[in-house]
Amino acid sequence: MKIKKIVYITLGCMGVGLGALGAVLPLLPAFPFLLLAAFCFGRSSDKLHTWFIGTKLYKDNLESYVQGRGMTARTKVRIMITVTILMSIGFVMMHRVPVGRIVLGCVWVFHVLYFAFGVKTIRPENAPMLPD
Repeated sequence: MKIKKIVYITLGCMGVGLGALGAVLPLLPAFPFLLLAAFCFGRSSDKLHTWFIGTKLYKDNLESYVQGRGMTARTKVRIMITVTILMSIGFVMMHRVPVGRIVLGCVWVFHVLYFAFGVKTIRPENAPMLPD
């Protein structure tokens, strides 16, 4: 059990580090790494999990999604653009592997459809409310 906890803590810390980089760098997605960190800390340590869900990084990028409310349109678009760019690089590099290109294309289509229609779009909390 102790080794499992150490692995989860290590993966959680790596997720936080990569997620923090992804929040600043445009080509590195923050969302999946922060989701990994939340999952790993939730499985390993109540202290780390409580700390992580209290950070600005978590609140700005993950909180609304984890609570089931959805994501802002800006976050969804940022994720889709990042994944599209990264998958395009893989697609170009697989010019001799047609099956790999097909699989990558299917994964990309599913990803875009999921974020476009499967994840609810919410209004940013600091956006002004429009009159009805």
